[in-house]
Amino acid sequence: MNIENFSKEFGQAIDFLKNEIAQIRTGRANPAMVENILIESYGTKTPLKQLSSISVPEARTIIIQPWDKNILKDVEKSIITARLNLSPAVDGGAIRLNIPPLTEENRKELVKMVGEKVEKTKISLRQIRDKIKDQILKEEKNKQITEDDRYDLIKDLDDTIKEYNEKVDNLGAEKEKEIMTI
Repeated sequence: MNIENFSKEFGQAIDFLKNEIAQIRTGRANPAMVENILIESYGTKTPLKQLSSISVPEARTIIIQPWDKNILKDVEKSIITARLNLSPAVDGGAIRLNIPPLTEENRKELVKMVGEKVEKTKISLRQIRDKIKDQILKEEKNKQITEDDRYDLIKDLDDTIKEYNEKVDNLGAEKEKEIMTI
């Protein structure tokens, strides 16, 4: 039994959080805000980043240029239904999204959302920890490891969880700082 064998699962929880908070708007344009919006085109739902180029020419503007101009209306419709509170403006063969400045109320709501995502990630980490702990106890019960080994493994597990929780807290704090910066 080795705790490092589960580092992939811990890493996936961290990556999921990074992806989730990258999509939260901060008053500055960021392609991650829209790149995973699913577009209904050609009979399937496809992430926007696979159908177009997404650029940020200015701090508060996102330009989306679909490679196939026939899906421009589908992209516009999907952005509206994604409830990002952004108004797409069709500009020739591209869509322009202007990011309005955040109000204090919006900022507080977004910080709350970040907190919820951080907590969900911590819950996920606890579930992984519980699964590993159950496995350790099962191995001890089956006499595969000694009581001392169990104690050492659980201590290593707790230390590992503490490290990952700190990473989660740091990611959340960075995003909150980004949101609250005017």
